[in-house]
Amino acid sequence: MSVATKRRLVTRELNKGEVILPGEHELIAQIVAPKGNNLHEVEDQHGHTYLASMPNKFRKSAWIKRGDFVFVQPIEEGDKVRAEITHILYPENIAYIKEQHHWPISFSQEKKLTNEEEDEAKGGHQMIDADMLPPSDSDSDSDGGQVSYNPNRQDAAAIHDEDEDSSSGDEEDEGKKS
Repeated sequence: MSVATKRRLVTRELNKGEVILPGEHELIAQIVAPKGNNLHEVEDQHGHTYLASMPNKFRKSAWIKRGDFVFVQPIEEGDKVRAEITHILYPENIAYIKEQHHWPISFSQEKKLTNEEEDEAKGGHQMIDADMLPPSDSDSDSDGGQVSYNPNRQDAAAIHDEDEDSSSGDEEDEGKKS
């Protein structure tokens, strides 16, 4: 069978949307991090973290990222690589596994926090201390109630007025030349 035919069959298999339950020796695992050379660090349903290899049939047909769920089958002969990915789980398949009550409790208890909830969990809102901020134009307490004058600074209104004057003068000059 040619490489193109194999790739087409794998792609067709992935796109079917066929939902399956884990096999006898398969575990559900979550991708923790890609490690290169088609190796991925996974955490299984028992909380063990190890490397799992992506089989050849998936390498150019399917992509997985951090947080995705897969079925892995442990391999005995591996020291560093202790499992092989057998199936990539998509949301429909995950929902089916949960309906059939085969989803591990360790994965269902995880809750994604919003940014605000993460800040509160870290000890309140992460705000910049007022002493670390530069003084604003409206702050008059630091100068003793007086605003300092900088002769090089122009007001925004004055700059805007100058721009209008110069642009209207150019149009008038062009009108006189015609």
